[in-house]
Amino acid sequence: MGRVSLRGVHKRFGASEVIRGVDLDVRDGEFMVFVGPSGCGKTTLLRMIAGLESVSAGELCIDGERVNDVHPAERGAAMVFQSYALYPHMTVAENMGFALRMAGVARAERDAQVRRAAETLRITELLDRLPKALSGGQRQRVAIGRAIVRKPKVFLFDEPLSNLDAALRVDMRIELTRLHRELGTTMIYVTHDQVEAMTMGDRIAVFNAGRIEQVGAPLALYQRPANQFVAAFLGAPRVNLLERPTAASSPAHAALWAAVTAGAPAPVQRVGLRPEHLRRAPPGQGIAAAVVLVEQLGDSAIVHLRVDGVGGLLTAKLAAADGQLVPGDGFSVQPDAARALCFDAEGRRLEAAA
Repeated sequence: MGRVSLRGVHKRFGASEVIRGVDLDVRDGEFMVFVGPSGCGKTTLLRMIAGLESVSAGELCIDGERVNDVHPAERGAAMVFQSYALYPHMTVAENMGFALRMAGVARAERDAQVRRAAETLRITELLDRLPKALSGGQRQRVAIGRAIVRKPKVFLFDEPLSNLDAALRVDMRIELTRLHRELGTTMIYVTHDQVEAMTMGDRIAVFNAGRIEQVGAPLALYQRPANQFVAAFLGAPRVNLLERPTAASSPAHAALWAAVTAGAPAPVQRVGLRPEHLRRAPPGQGIAAAVVLVEQLGDSAIVHLRVDGVGGLLTAKLAAADGQLVPGDGFSVQPDAARALCFDAEGRRLEAAA
């Protein structure tokens, strides 16, 4: 079992409040991802669950037991940090089995548990090596193995892949997802990388300034964000935000607004358009734009467009065949109005009328 429940949880450092009344339930066996910008409180909350930071107010429970004042070693949680924190003079096997040795586990049982964890992580051949002989990805596997041998109720990961290169991060995302499926243990994973959040999590909790803006399945948050912050944080490239035109706005701005708000719920103050929902219109259709920059990605192209009178650039994600453009080319924008995200003046998403 590994249910984690937080009710009205606050964290204060002196006069500064960094966690502001968080309510959250993490289900048994779930892969929950905490995501948000730097300084939003996600790592602080993870450390509170681990017992490395105290709870200023509220209640923190693991499997129904209040653990606010329970020692970290007795909570049934194991944490994997951004830094590998391996003992350089110990072998991989010794690093992985260190906590068991300190707990008085017999040598034979300790070795058996280390070997089982190593087989799960596919690092059996590394057990006799010292950390200096390992790659970054191998060291991270050892750090994870050190947590596995403790057989925790909850795994806590604090941005464990941030020190790895891009290709290795992809490999490790796959490995961690596989590991979760095999172990079936509750995992809470902190990251600022929305790609990691979208690809790994059963559910995502989006943090902002010490609060949770929204919790839900990755696609649900992407397609139905609760507010403008969630819409802007999830998605790469970022969502385009179009402001309501005024009497002084350009005809192109007014035409684009009319195209995306026909039948939209009122009162709409701002509209979000995902880059993949901006298309190249057939000749004689759409809203006139000019190409400012093209980023070729091989299978697709990211095209940055300027529409007369619209502040900032619009970003469109096109198929490679449609992205053979150069700066200065003309472009007719055709938005997918059915996919538009409509927000009120406070940034809350408005539901379309049934």
